[in-house]
Amino acid sequence: MLYFLQNLDNDLQKALITQLRNLWTHTSTAIEGNTLTLGETAFVLEEGLTISGKPLKDHEEVVGHARAIDLVYGLLDQGTPFNKEALFNLHKAVQTHVIIDIYKPVGGWKKEPNSTVGVVDEKQVVFEYATPGDVPSLMEQWFKLYHVLMASAVPGDKKKALQAYVSLHISFVRIHPFFDGNGRMARLVANLPVLKAGLPPVIVPREQRKAYIDALSQYHYAVGQIEKGDDLLPEPETIKPFAAFCEQAWRASMDLVDEIHKKQQIRAGKGQ
Repeated sequence: MLYFLQNLDNDLQKALITQLRNLWTHTSTAIEGNTLTLGETAFVLEEGLTISGKPLKDHEEVVGHARAIDLVYGLLDQGTPFNKEALFNLHKAVQTHVIIDIYKPVGGWKKEPNSTVGVVDEKQVVFEYATPGDVPSLMEQWFKLYHVLMASAVPGDKKKALQAYVSLHISFVRIHPFFDGNGRMARLVANLPVLKAGLPPVIVPREQRKAYIDALSQYHYAVGQIEKGDDLLPEPETIKPFAAFCEQAWRASMDLVDEIHKKQQIRAGKGQ
């Protein structure tokens, strides 16, 4: 039982899980360019129908992301290992638009270098992610970090949960182990210790896409390209702006939880 679902009637539990799934799916895919609105995303997921005039790719992305969320919840079950194979299965769910290209594997580490262009202090810079040859070793380090943070998750401890989310998210993006889908993957897997603590997922609002990218860009610019054997989280001070952003972004899912619990309180009052 997730902590944030406690003391809710079954229908309200289901409604809250649905709302969080819809918002999480909409925002995470919209950040990457998906054109479906929140209402359209909810309609596709709940009715299984398409939206006229919208690309098939966008429909596939939201269905795939929702399926990945189910997989994430499944990883919270006792005895379910989270390892490379489980991560690859998540990537297959997220990366629904399959390109038949051996250099762009789905459910496998990247084969070619990848980078992105960011703007720091009004200067355009190119951020290089980990080289393909360094990815397996760096992801072994990342999994070790993940297991440490999961083992130390404390029910209801928001501070620890946020620190775990930030650490896993920013280090995953810094490595960029896949040819595509890294942002959506980071926003999924970084929430595992948050959910284990019984708290609602951190959901990055679509409207704050620029602030989100800017915070990541500042961090990448400060620490530079990661290489095999490097510390996953160097210079802790440089992480603070991204942590502050994530804390503020968390409010979106917290508000959904608060609203549902208020409904429960109204019900309880009427039943007295």
